[in-house]
Amino acid sequence: MPPLSRRQFAAVTAAGLVGLAHARTQAFHRALEQTGLKEVFKDDFLIGTAVDGRTVDDPSTPLAQLVAREFNAITPTNMMKWGPLEPREGEWQWAGPDRLVAFGAAHGMTVVGHTLVWHSQTPRWLFVDEQDAPVSKERLLKRIETRIQALVGRYQGRVAIWDVVNEAIDEDEKGWRQSRFLTIAGPEFVERAFRAAHEADPKATLLYNDYNEHNPGRRRFLVDVIRDYKRRGVPIHGVGFQGHVGLDYPDLAEYEKSLQAIAAEGLQVHVTELDVDVLPRASGYTGAEISTNFELSEKLNPWKTGLPPEIDEKLTARYRQLFELFLKYRETIARVSTWGTFDGESWKNNFPVRGRTNYPLLFDRELKPKAAYAALVALKHPTAR
Repeated sequence: MPPLSRRQFAAVTAAGLVGLAHARTQAFHRALEQTGLKEVFKDDFLIGTAVDGRTVDDPSTPLAQLVAREFNAITPTNMMKWGPLEPREGEWQWAGPDRLVAFGAAHGMTVVGHTLVWHSQTPRWLFVDEQDAPVSKERLLKRIETRIQALVGRYQGRVAIWDVVNEAIDEDEKGWRQSRFLTIAGPEFVERAFRAAHEADPKATLLYNDYNEHNPGRRRFLVDVIRDYKRRGVPIHGVGFQGHVGLDYPDLAEYEKSLQAIAAEGLQVHVTELDVDVLPRASGYTGAEISTNFELSEKLNPWKTGLPPEIDEKLTARYRQLFELFLKYRETIARVSTWGTFDGESWKNNFPVRGRTNYPLLFDRELKPKAAYAALVALKHPTAR
C-alpha cells in the first residue's frame, strides 16, 4: 500500500477522531440511560420530580423505572394534602404516602413532603365545629398542629424536606392571602405550622413554598417575613420557588434578584414545581390558583398532534436558560424538581384551560427524553451533544 499524502493522512485522522468522539458520545448516552439526570447534576443540586400514587404503586412500570433512574428526589402531588389524607377528622389514608416513602427509600431518594398547610384541597370539616359554625381560632390552630404532629411524626427521619406552608401570600403581593386560615387564625397560623413541624422532626428542612416569587412585591414581603422569623427564632430553612414558567415569562433578571434576596438571608432555595408552559396564555393569566378556568378554544390549544419544531426549539432554549441560572446559584439552590415527569401527566394539560395538549416537561408522552433534556446534559458535558 503506497504511503498516504498529508491531505489523505489528515482526512483519515479527522475521520478517526470523529468516530472516536461519536463512540464516546454513544458510550456516554448508554451510561446516562443507567444513571439519569441525577448523575449529571450530582455535584450541583438534587434533581426531583412529583408523582401520584399510580407511579409508586407498581415499581416495575416503565414510568416508575424512569423516575428511579433519572431522579434522586421525589414529591407527592396530592396524597399528602389535607383533603385526600384526612377526609374525615381522625381518619387517615396512609396507604399512598407509605408506598411513596418506601419507593423513595428503596431507590435512595430524598423524599419531600407536600404540603402541610394549604388553602386549597382542604376537607370541609376543617373550618367548622360540630354545630357547623365557624371553628374557633384556637381549635383551628390545634387541628393544624395535630395534623403536623401525625404526618411529620409518622415519617420522621424518612421525609427529609417539608413544604410547610404553601401559597399563603396574596395575589396583590401586599400581605397574606385572604384564606379561611387567615380569616380565622390570622397570620399566626403560618408561624405555628413551622414551629409544629420543627418539633415533630427537628432534623427536617422546612420550606415556605409559593409561585411568582420573581415579583418584586412578593419578594419584599417574603424577605420581611423571613427576617422577622429569624429574629424571633421561627424555624424556617428555605423557600420553594415553584417555577411554573412560560417561554417568555417571567423576566429572569427579576427571578435572579429573588434568588439573590433569599441567598442574602442565608436560606436555601428549592425549585419545587418546575414546568415550562408552551401554549398561548389565557387572557394573560399567569397565576396558579386552580379554582380559575377559562373556556377551551382552538386558539388556546393549537398543537394537539405535536409540538412544531420552532416551538420545541424555544422550549429547549428556555430550559437551558433556566438551568444556566440555577447552576450559577448552585451554592444556594439545593434542589430542582419538575412538577410531573412526562407531558401526558402534567397539570398544564388542564390549567388554566381544561383539555389542552401541553408539552411542559423533559419527557414526552412516550416517556422519551426531549431535546430540552439533551440540552441540560450538554450544560455539564458539552461533548455529549
